[in-house]
Amino acid sequence: GGAFEAIEEIKGRLVRSETERTRRIEDGELKVVGVNVFPETAASPLAGEETILRVDPAVEAEMREDLAAWRAARDTEAVSRALGSLRAAAESGDNVMPPTIALAHAGGTTGEWAGALREVFGEFRAPTGVAAAVGRRANGLGQLAEHLRGLPGGPPRLLVAKPGLDGHSNGAEQVAVAARDAGMEVIYQGIRLTPEQIAAAARDEDVDVVGISILSGSHLELVPEILRLLAEEGVDAPVVVGGIIPAEDQAKLESLGVAAVYTPKDFQITRMMEEIAALAETHRVR
Repeated sequence: GGAFEAIEEIKGRLVRSETERTRRIEDGELKVVGVNVFPETAASPLAGEETILRVDPAVEAEMREDLAAWRAARDTEAVSRALGSLRAAAESGDNVMPPTIALAHAGGTTGEWAGALREVFGEFRAPTGVAAAVGRRANGLGQLAEHLRGLPGGPPRLLVAKPGLDGHSNGAEQVAVAARDAGMEVIYQGIRLTPEQIAAAARDEDVDVVGISILSGSHLELVPEILRLLAEEGVDAPVVVGGIIPAEDQAKLESLGVAAVYTPKDFQITRMMEEIAALAETHRVR
């Protein structure tokens, strides 16, 4: 008993600890070479276009074709029976291993197996820990919060979204905490969202800015898709992107309409919040 509560408590402590560390770096209390002290640098032999792993888009198409061929060649009725047995076992509380093995022998996929279990149990959404964190950035963000409280229509609404299979959540959580400390209303639903879920959240929450956090290297694939879906949903809020993004990719994203791109060198989170707030204000008045 108490396992889920323990996860939530631990996650909250992790976010609080990282929030304090971020504050100390920004204030200069914690020295990080190359970030807030000795930022001078020289060209690195590890940098450059050739050092970045890029996956040919044709690889995804090939994988989809392979999956379609696999499904076409298997015994569809056997897969359906195994999936039915798996759902029945999950609903009754019986051992799910026998129908799981039967599904594997029939040629079922991991996605089909997980989908059947989600139908019965639902999908677990991990706690974000953001609600428990207190930024305590009293100076710049406090003044910004006072200003934003007086905006017509209330404080700006910021959606912080993490698409795809990227599980690196520290950056998104710190942005969410800082934005809340800056007086914004923050919508953060955790990691591993689909582009469709992000676009729907932006539409339903009527946000002023959409923030996308990507550290998986898939920004050139996911961001254009999210921009397309936002346009389809009638969302005209500016989009900002943060993550491990090479300079040449930053230019590509901006040419697609991304309002700002942030990378780990942008450690001054107060300035980031000021820029995002300015984008939100501009969106409100147009």
